[in-house]
Amino acid sequence: MEDIFTNLETYGYIGVFLYSFGGGFLALVAAGVLSFMGKMDLTTSIAVAFVANAIGDIVLFYMARYQKSMMMDQIRSHRRKLALAHIMMKKYGSWIILIQKFIYGIKTLIPIAIGLTKYDFKKFAILNIFSAAVWALVFGLGSYFMGNILVEFAKTISNQPYIAPLLLVIFGGALWLYLEKATKKK
Repeated sequence: MEDIFTNLETYGYIGVFLYSFGGGFLALVAAGVLSFMGKMDLTTSIAVAFVANAIGDIVLFYMARYQKSMMMDQIRSHRRKLALAHIMMKKYGSWIILIQKFIYGIKTLIPIAIGLTKYDFKKFAILNIFSAAVWALVFGLGSYFMGNILVEFAKTISNQPYIAPLLLVIFGGALWLYLEKATKKK
Protein backbone atom coordinates (compact mmCIF):
# COMPACT_ATOMS: atom_id res chain seq x y z
CA MET A 1 0.00 0.00 0.00
CA GLU A 2 2.87 2.36 0.77
CA ASP A 3 4.22 1.80 -2.76
CA ILE A 4 0.92 2.98 -4.24
CA PHE A 5 1.06 6.22 -2.27
CA THR A 6 4.72 6.74 -3.16
CA ASN A 7 3.90 6.28 -6.86
CA LEU A 8 0.96 8.66 -6.59
CA GLU A 9 3.14 11.28 -4.94
CA THR A 10 5.72 10.82 -7.70
CA TYR A 11 3.59 10.27 -10.81
CA GLY A 12 0.18 11.51 -9.68
CA TYR A 13 0.67 14.99 -11.12
CA ILE A 14 1.52 13.51 -14.53
CA GLY A 15 -1.72 11.53 -14.38
CA VAL A 16 -3.67 14.64 -13.38
CA PHE A 17 -2.12 16.52 -16.31
CA LEU A 18 -2.86 13.83 -18.89
CA TYR A 19 -6.38 13.18 -17.67
CA SER A 20 -7.24 16.88 -17.40
CA PHE A 21 -5.78 17.56 -20.85
CA GLY A 22 -8.61 15.47 -22.24
CA GLY A 23 -11.20 17.25 -20.12
CA GLY A 24 -11.61 14.62 -17.43
CA PHE A 25 -12.24 15.61 -13.85
CA LEU A 26 -11.88 12.30 -12.00
CA ALA A 27 -8.11 12.59 -11.67
CA LEU A 28 -8.53 16.05 -10.15
CA VAL A 29 -11.15 14.72 -7.74
CA ALA A 30 -8.81 11.88 -6.80
CA ALA A 31 -5.97 14.37 -6.32
CA GLY A 32 -8.25 16.50 -4.11
CA VAL A 33 -9.05 13.48 -1.95
CA LEU A 34 -5.38 12.47 -1.80
CA SER A 35 -4.56 16.05 -0.81
CA PHE A 36 -7.14 15.75 1.96
CA MET A 37 -5.33 12.59 3.08
CA GLY A 38 -1.97 14.40 2.96
CA LYS A 39 -0.55 12.38 0.05
CA MET A 40 -0.52 15.13 -2.61
CA ASP A 41 -0.36 18.92 -2.66
CA LEU A 42 -3.74 20.52 -3.42
CA THR A 43 -2.37 23.74 -4.92
CA THR A 44 -0.07 21.85 -7.30
CA SER A 45 -2.87 19.47 -8.30
CA ILE A 46 -5.26 22.32 -9.09
CA ALA A 47 -2.57 24.24 -11.00
CA VAL A 48 -1.61 21.19 -13.06
CA ALA A 49 -5.25 20.39 -13.88
CA PHE A 50 -5.95 24.03 -14.77
CA VAL A 51 -3.01 24.30 -17.16
CA ALA A 52 -3.73 20.93 -18.80
CA ASN A 53 -7.43 21.63 -19.26
CA ALA A 54 -6.84 25.09 -20.71
CA ILE A 55 -4.21 23.80 -23.13
CA GLY A 56 -6.35 20.80 -24.12
CA ASP A 57 -9.32 22.91 -25.19
CA ILE A 58 -7.10 25.41 -27.00
CA VAL A 59 -5.51 22.52 -28.92
CA LEU A 60 -8.98 21.22 -29.89
CA PHE A 61 -10.01 24.71 -31.02
CA TYR A 62 -6.79 25.12 -33.01
CA MET A 63 -7.09 21.70 -34.65
CA ALA A 64 -10.70 22.38 -35.65
CA ARG A 65 -9.79 25.78 -37.04
CA TYR A 66 -6.66 24.84 -38.99
CA GLN A 67 -6.93 21.09 -39.53
CA LYS A 68 -10.61 20.86 -40.48
CA SER A 69 -10.32 17.90 -42.83
CA MET A 70 -8.45 15.79 -40.29
CA MET A 71 -10.86 16.75 -37.49
CA MET A 72 -13.94 16.06 -39.61
CA ASP A 73 -12.64 12.55 -40.34
CA GLN A 74 -12.27 11.94 -36.60
CA ILE A 75 -15.68 13.25 -35.56
CA ARG A 76 -17.77 12.05 -38.49
CA SER A 77 -19.69 9.62 -36.25
CA HIS A 78 -20.47 12.44 -33.80
CA ARG A 79 -22.19 14.79 -36.26
CA ARG A 80 -25.41 14.97 -34.22
CA LYS A 81 -23.52 15.82 -31.04
CA LEU A 82 -21.59 18.45 -32.98
CA ALA A 83 -24.90 19.90 -34.18
CA LEU A 84 -26.11 19.94 -30.56
CA ALA A 85 -22.92 21.80 -29.63
CA HIS A 86 -23.67 24.43 -32.31
CA ILE A 87 -27.23 24.82 -31.03
CA MET A 88 -25.93 25.24 -27.48
CA MET A 89 -23.45 27.86 -28.74
CA LYS A 90 -26.27 29.87 -30.29
CA LYS A 91 -28.47 29.49 -27.22
CA TYR A 92 -25.90 30.31 -24.52
CA GLY A 93 -23.34 32.36 -26.43
CA SER A 94 -19.93 32.72 -24.81
CA TRP A 95 -21.24 31.19 -21.57
CA ILE A 96 -21.06 27.79 -23.25
CA ILE A 97 -17.26 27.89 -22.86
CA LEU A 98 -17.74 27.82 -19.08
CA ILE A 99 -20.78 25.55 -19.06
CA GLN A 100 -19.15 22.89 -21.26
CA LYS A 101 -16.47 22.18 -18.69
CA PHE A 102 -19.13 20.66 -16.43
CA ILE A 103 -21.18 18.68 -18.98
CA TYR A 104 -19.88 15.20 -19.58
CA GLY A 105 -20.38 13.97 -23.12
CA ILE A 106 -19.97 17.26 -24.98
CA LYS A 107 -17.03 18.90 -23.25
CA THR A 108 -14.62 17.94 -26.04
CA LEU A 109 -17.07 18.78 -28.82
CA ILE A 110 -17.75 22.40 -27.81
CA PRO A 111 -14.17 23.65 -28.48
CA ILE A 112 -14.25 21.79 -31.80
CA ALA A 113 -17.62 23.31 -32.71
CA ILE A 114 -16.39 26.78 -31.77
CA GLY A 115 -13.18 26.22 -33.74
CA LEU A 116 -15.24 25.40 -36.85
CA THR A 117 -16.92 28.82 -36.65
CA LYS A 118 -15.43 32.30 -37.07
CA TYR A 119 -15.25 32.81 -33.30
CA ASP A 120 -12.26 34.96 -32.33
CA PHE A 121 -9.33 32.87 -31.09
CA LYS A 122 -8.16 35.43 -28.52
CA LYS A 123 -11.64 35.74 -27.04
CA PHE A 124 -11.93 31.94 -26.88
CA ALA A 125 -8.50 31.60 -25.26
CA ILE A 126 -9.26 34.20 -22.57
CA LEU A 127 -12.69 32.75 -21.76
CA ASN A 128 -11.29 29.23 -21.85
CA ILE A 129 -8.48 30.08 -19.42
CA PHE A 130 -11.00 31.69 -17.05
CA SER A 131 -13.32 28.68 -17.39
CA ALA A 132 -10.48 26.21 -16.81
CA ALA A 133 -9.57 28.07 -13.62
CA VAL A 134 -13.17 27.93 -12.37
CA TRP A 135 -13.40 24.24 -13.31
CA ALA A 136 -10.14 23.34 -11.54
CA LEU A 137 -11.07 25.28 -8.41
CA VAL A 138 -14.58 23.81 -8.21
CA PHE A 139 -13.48 20.19 -8.58
CA GLY A 140 -10.18 20.53 -6.72
CA LEU A 141 -11.46 22.42 -3.70
CA GLY A 142 -14.78 20.59 -3.76
CA SER A 143 -13.13 17.17 -3.57
CA TYR A 144 -10.69 18.40 -0.92
CA PHE A 145 -13.41 19.74 1.36
CA MET A 146 -15.58 16.69 0.72
CA GLY A 147 -12.59 14.39 1.23
CA ASN A 148 -13.99 12.66 4.30
CA ILE A 149 -17.32 11.94 2.57
CA LEU A 150 -15.57 10.66 -0.56
CA VAL A 151 -13.24 8.42 1.45
CA GLU A 152 -16.24 6.94 3.29
CA PHE A 153 -18.03 6.45 -0.03
CA ALA A 154 -14.98 4.62 -1.41
CA LYS A 155 -14.96 2.37 1.66
CA THR A 156 -18.65 1.62 1.16
CA ILE A 157 -18.06 0.70 -2.47
CA SER A 158 -15.11 -1.52 -1.56
CA ASN A 159 -17.28 -3.31 1.04
CA GLN A 160 -20.24 -3.63 -1.35
CA PRO A 161 -18.73 -3.98 -4.85
CA TYR A 162 -22.08 -4.24 -6.65
CA ILE A 163 -22.75 -0.51 -6.02
CA ALA A 164 -20.08 0.82 -8.42
CA PRO A 165 -21.31 -1.00 -11.57
CA LEU A 166 -24.89 -0.11 -10.65
CA LEU A 167 -24.00 3.59 -10.39
CA LEU A 168 -22.08 3.45 -13.67
CA VAL A 169 -25.03 1.86 -15.46
CA ILE A 170 -27.45 4.45 -14.03
CA PHE A 171 -25.16 7.38 -14.89
CA GLY A 172 -24.24 6.00 -18.32
CA GLY A 173 -27.86 5.24 -19.13
CA ALA A 174 -29.01 8.70 -18.11
CA LEU A 175 -26.28 10.31 -20.21
CA TRP A 176 -27.10 8.10 -23.19
CA LEU A 177 -30.83 8.91 -22.93
CA TYR A 178 -30.11 12.63 -22.71
CA LEU A 179 -27.82 12.60 -25.74
CA GLU A 180 -30.28 10.44 -27.71
CA LYS A 181 -33.12 12.84 -26.94
CA ALA A 182 -31.08 15.98 -27.55
CA THR A 183 -29.68 14.78 -30.91
CA LYS A 184 -32.83 13.06 -32.21
CA LYS A 185 -34.16 14.12 -35.62
CA LYS A 186 -37.35 16.14 -35.34
